[in-house]
Amino acid sequence: MTKANITRTQLIEQISRWGENHINAEQLQDWMVTHYDPDEVDVGRGEPEWVVEAMNIVMNEYEIAKIDKFRQENYQLAINFIQADESQFNQTRHLFLQQGFRD
Repeated sequence: MTKANITRTQLIEQISRWGENHINAEQLQDWMVTHYDPDEVDVGRGEPEWVVEAMNIVMNEYEIAKIDKFRQENYQLAINFIQADESQFNQTRHLFLQQGFRD
């Protein structure tokens, strides 16, 4: 049996829907909780290693963070991180983790 797969496009679409007010933060987190299970679901199958890592980081953060800590105005940082090339990985990760959430 083939494992389900979350694609980069699917993840970006969910984050974009939230950033553009089509869904709220609770719905975004519910999607992450429902779909993100690294033991049961492949994340980014066929993508480069750094993209898979970025997707896992983004999904994990949105899954476990308190909803009131989400910074909707900085949703694009998550998308930039997922779309970054390898040379931008560390910079975009830092921006997402530091500015994507309130302290």
